[in-house]
Amino acid sequence: SQMKEQYRPQIHFSPMQHWINDPNGMVYYNGIYHLFFQYNPYSSVWGPMHWGQATSKDLIHWKQQPIAIYPDSLGTIFSGSAVVDKNNTAGFGKKGQQPLVAIFTQHDTVGEKAGRNNFQNQSIAYSLNEGKTWTKYTGNPVVKNPGLRDFRDPKVMWYQPQKKWIMALSAKDNITFYSSPDLKNWTRESDFGQARGAHGGGWECPDLFMLDDNNTQRWVLVVNLNPGGPNGGSGTQYFIGNFDGKTFTSSQKETKWLDYGPDNYAGVTWSNTGKRKIFLGWMSNWIYANQVPTTIWRNAMTIPRALKLKHNGDDIFLVSQPVAELSLIKSNTVVANSVIISKKMDLTKKTGVVKFPCSINLSMDQIKDFSIKLLNNAGEELVIGYEKKGNQYFIDRTKSGKTDFEKGFSARHFAPRFAVGSKMNISLVIDVSSVELFADDGLTVMTEIFFPNKPYNKIYLLSDENIVIKKLEYTSLKSIW
Repeated sequence: SQMKEQYRPQIHFSPMQHWINDPNGMVYYNGIYHLFFQYNPYSSVWGPMHWGQATSKDLIHWKQQPIAIYPDSLGTIFSGSAVVDKNNTAGFGKKGQQPLVAIFTQHDTVGEKAGRNNFQNQSIAYSLNEGKTWTKYTGNPVVKNPGLRDFRDPKVMWYQPQKKWIMALSAKDNITFYSSPDLKNWTRESDFGQARGAHGGGWECPDLFMLDDNNTQRWVLVVNLNPGGPNGGSGTQYFIGNFDGKTFTSSQKETKWLDYGPDNYAGVTWSNTGKRKIFLGWMSNWIYANQVPTTIWRNAMTIPRALKLKHNGDDIFLVSQPVAELSLIKSNTVVANSVIISKKMDLTKKTGVVKFPCSINLSMDQIKDFSIKLLNNAGEELVIGYEKKGNQYFIDRTKSGKTDFEKGFSARHFAPRFAVGSKMNISLVIDVSSVELFADDGLTVMTEIFFPNKPYNKIYLLSDENIVIKKLEYTSLKSIW
């Protein structure tokens, strides 16, 4: 069938055909998770951006819907967010309706080609039928460009203490905050980013939200940047701090990465999910997103992730783990306790035939070098592991299959281990062309895509020194298509 082509993710959202990038307009309403996304309906490479659309009742099974928002005379439809206007502050609802309101960047290609600086502006649209169709506001744009070539990706939230909307917006390599009583009239409040965090590229796709930390409310600002990520190209950093309705402040000095792999970008959270914060990223990297070896469709989303704050040593981290709903597609689980690895163990000895997609969970009480190798009969391999010497996790795709479409794709990527103490756990979510590594309860995360010429059909566990895996769990996962 159409959703079974080579490399087609089986447990991640990808469009039936054509190009996607950033997730957009993510909002939860009346039992439905809405996912909009940057979409080129004409081609499998980046082009004139529309908002594509998909819906889900469980964050795992997705149904692609008709295109939601089309370009117009103000420009193509770049990234943005969506909210439930519960109090009808914008006045779009009739007779007590709660409208959905989308806030997005319009990119005026004509203005850009003419050499102007103000070709990105923010517009809104509303839906009175739960996201099925959208009507653009006649007064667009609602936030006009002050003369910055990069001025985009509005992420909007309701700030209850002052009963106003707050917009986080990318402005070159900073974030500018705006406020509004009605989603139509916006006032600039403050800027954040000067001499903070990583500035190897432009700042994009911000997200500001509150998380509970043992009954202390903390604010988190997620900032995507490209290039300048921890393993080259696109990356996602975050800041933990405070927000008072006007200014975001943070005492954080060091750069913190939400994901160390090369293939999680432009991620933001769903709105209207209450205290639960669910993050989704685009599973690719701008270095090679247009060149990856798929033709009918190109690129996919990560597994949705639950975000929490976690104390570790003297520090606080934003940790991510796959949403609990992933258990809906578990088929059979094999559990083995006290597994001794000396040199090499073929996992099929414990589990029977290995099928992808799958998830693997490991826990151990001592820290030693080890690796998990996915292999096929063509001699290709993807290696995931831990190196004690550098106290770091790694994913190595140098021999993973097709790598020659871009010179930097074939690489070994690293992520520091932050957990203290000798207990270690690793959770892997493995699809036919991607792996997501969640180590130490989500303190270290890596996302990586790969393209073997033949599907991987074996998994080895390797260690140079004898190592005891306290608990090993292998679960095959059912296709969402």
